[in-house]
Amino acid sequence: MTVQAREHVPALTAVLSLVSLALVFGAALGRIPATAVPHASDAVLDAIPPVNAGLSLLALGVIGFGWRAIRRGNVERHRRAMLTGVVLFATFLLLYLYRIVVEGTTSFAGPAVVEQYVYLPILIVHMSLAVLCIPLLYYVLLLAATRPVSELSETLHPRLGRVAATLWLVSFALGIVVYVLLYVAF
Repeated sequence: MTVQAREHVPALTAVLSLVSLALVFGAALGRIPATAVPHASDAVLDAIPPVNAGLSLLALGVIGFGWRAIRRGNVERHRRAMLTGVVLFATFLLLYLYRIVVEGTTSFAGPAVVEQYVYLPILIVHMSLAVLCIPLLYYVLLLAATRPVSELSETLHPRLGRVAATLWLVSFALGIVVYVLLYVAF
């Protein structure tokens, strides 16, 4: 299985990315009916945004830790940190999409000028980076999963990994700003 996957990393990346993005856009555009998922209590739904902000903050630390580990040559620590980051991202995404499917998007309650010139630009960059990260993360993960560590330096893993980690960090940081604007400041 690994040998076959090794030869088809770009194709697997494309398939996984398309499926993931179809779910994301299906939820965001209201194409997944709320009846398709069990309905949680209001308390659970209300807890999702602060939990996701916490997951984002934790992910920032984990990704930074993983980046630092690989720069110091600690491959095992890097691997554990980045896999933890992926689990945090997947958990965040599942919770976010669940809430969107059940409740829809959250409207910005602040002044229109803040919405237009602060909130929406930050939200657009955050969401664009999150969408862009999905195929990058799949690609570097599949490279790492299908090759021995000794071969990874000969692939795009190090270069694309740096790009993916940078975009991932910025996306998580902007996600926290979006949370603060939506649920704390206004």
